[in-house]
Amino acid sequence: MTSFCRRGVLLIAAVLALGGNAAAQSGDPAKAILEAAADKAAAAKVGELLRDPTSPVLGNASGDVVLVKFVDYQCPYCKAVEPKLDKLLADDKGVKLVVKEFPILGPASVVAAKAALASVGQGKYQAYHQAMMAFRGQLTNDIVFGIAKDVGLDVERLRKDMIAPEIADQLLANFNLSRALKISLTPGYFVNTHVLAGVSVDTSSGKIDFVAEVAAARKSARQ
Repeated sequence: MTSFCRRGVLLIAAVLALGGNAAAQSGDPAKAILEAAADKAAAAKVGELLRDPTSPVLGNASGDVVLVKFVDYQCPYCKAVEPKLDKLLADDKGVKLVVKEFPILGPASVVAAKAALASVGQGKYQAYHQAMMAFRGQLTNDIVFGIAKDVGLDVERLRKDMIAPEIADQLLANFNLSRALKISLTPGYFVNTHVLAGVSVDTSSGKIDFVAEVAAARKSARQ
């Protein structure tokens, strides 16, 4: 398995809300510095992170808490966490989920991400995204377009739309944003401008309690 996806952690983490951060409290000044830098970077990019009109949105587009995910359709760690996110959106109608297509695991990932973004034009993004996240196995171009057909997409139109400059621009914007936020692995998750996965290899995406993080974000917003 490629190191880009190993453990599904981020290289940096944000300062935890409500009275300081866990790194500082645990006596890890190096990690605390990284968390502070990440928090500042996310806050500086808040518009691109939370309100980019070109990024697909699932859940409640007007939700009071924004969850952002950077994903690659070949990342098994992204897919392992997906049932948690599906349940969160089903149970909490106040969450807006912003998807950042972040194809870092090879050519098939790029094709899949372009197809996903192009599916927006046919009103099929959610169906296609969910089907791709549910797929298990090695992706190929045939599988990418086979799933597109299965969810009702016009594949011929999809292929044409995928090569539009706007699609390449969206992916480039996601890569530039990831660079600014020091994200080089998948999955990457934010709740508002707080990075959820940490710099420690012991903090994996699978350990994130999304329900608790959303509740904490709401509490912080009220203070």
